[in-house]
Amino acid sequence: MHGFKGERTLMRIHIGERDRHGGRPLYQAIVELLRQRQFAGATVFRGIAGFGASAKVRSDRIEVLSLDLPIVVECVETEARIATVLPELDNMIGGGLITLERTQVIMYRPGPADHH
Repeated sequence: MHGFKGERTLMRIHIGERDRHGGRPLYQAIVELLRQRQFAGATVFRGIAGFGASAKVRSDRIEVLSLDLPIVVECVETEARIATVLPELDNMIGGGLITLERTQVIMYRPGPADHH
């Protein structure tokens, strides 16, 4: 996997925790899609507060009783591979934001094997 080093593209997908696709959380469906396409990896982050295009505030404050916290799915891949998956993501995501930026990969390797 050392060939993965160099200039790559960072894709960030901003959605809500309540967003669904095919009866399950949208972020799970996105991660599964990226795995099926053999992307190098993906990480899901849950935010504590935020708002997006709908201007609806999402927060972890108990008073708000929100179960729709912001979610960000990040992955780093080649620009060409990301381009192939964008139409599918567009079909899956109702409301959200996708950003792309250039990034430099300096290390990509698996950690030590688990010793159970």
